[in-house]
Amino acid sequence: MDKEFSVIHLPTTVGGNSTGLSNALKKLKVKSFTCTYEQNYIQYKTDMVLFNSKDSYILREIKKIKLLINVIKKMDIIHFNSGATIASSNAYPILNLIKTNPKKYFLKFIGAFYSNIFELIELILLKIFKKPMFITFQGDDARQGDYISANFKVSIASQVDVFYYNSKSDVFKRNKINRISKFASKIYALNPDLLYVLPKNAEFLPYCHINIDDWKPKYPYPINRPLKILHAPTNRSVKGTNLIIDTLDRLENEGFKFELILVEGVDYESAKKLYMDADILIDQLYAGWYGGLAVELMALGKPVVSFIRKKDLKYIPKKMKNDLPIIDITPFDIYDVMKSVLSMSPTEIKDLGIISRKYVEKWHNSIDIAKRLKQDYEEALSKIFERK
Repeated sequence: MDKEFSVIHLPTTVGGNSTGLSNALKKLKVKSFTCTYEQNYIQYKTDMVLFNSKDSYILREIKKIKLLINVIKKMDIIHFNSGATIASSNAYPILNLIKTNPKKYFLKFIGAFYSNIFELIELILLKIFKKPMFITFQGDDARQGDYISANFKVSIASQVDVFYYNSKSDVFKRNKINRISKFASKIYALNPDLLYVLPKNAEFLPYCHINIDDWKPKYPYPINRPLKILHAPTNRSVKGTNLIIDTLDRLENEGFKFELILVEGVDYESAKKLYMDADILIDQLYAGWYGGLAVELMALGKPVVSFIRKKDLKYIPKKMKNDLPIIDITPFDIYDVMKSVLSMSPTEIKDLGIISRKYVEKWHNSIDIAKRLKQDYEEALSKIFERK
């Protein structure tokens, strides 16, 4: 397809994946734009931040409606991310709120009812105006507590409180996925475990949030100094932070020398400087896959320790599985694995860092992934042109 087209990625910049993909698409001469409703502390660069911190609820909804109108007028492709549409529909409030704060429950119920209706209207309008829709699910936007508790021995559900996943949100997610699947040209998942609960035609998509050229490797070689271990939790319960710290404290008491670099609440550029100084990353113990942070550290040439759920690997390319350089860890063997890591020689650590960098160059190259997405976009547009 030779015709130029435009694509907008919205409504969040969670994990930086939408901005990384958009930047790569621009290099492929695609008119690509990003929009986020709000910036978080990480401050990923985006083309547009829709809300002002002082905007009222009503003003924000008006801005969403205006955004939808502009998208229909000006964009050819809409790529939703983080499992959210422009309406960003919300689950109905937890029932126990009726007793603790009936007024708040009522307002939240009305808001959720409205946003769900708005989302349905939005999807129908985009379909009527022949705007191909794509959506990327990134983690807990798709995960359902009842499913992962019943099917996974190790999971995030075992670590969080009863409100993190609940029957209300599980049903909401299932309904939302079912609704969007009727309208989306394609559905992608950044984590393989999400494919258990997404439609059968959903596809695994590797993280593509970094430009590999912006992450020059600084291979670790911890000789004549303690190993520098980095851990950067966005949510301590989800990442298994307390167990990681307790295990490292135990090893330190046994005489192992190392330095723990704990990164929390730091903006993107400041965090990157800390990453450069690390030797190895402990990523996460319960999700079953590595996160976007692991991709960044591997790009810098740092080995990564993370829990990899073996049965989920059926969803990733076989060659990617064979190339996977992650040091596998579980909550049950964390002591033995970290003891082994702390016993590695500087040469072993550096060699694994080199392998990790090559893995990212091959499997998380944003240009290669953007080429795949560009082809998907073009195929969707071609089907529309064929019908005209």
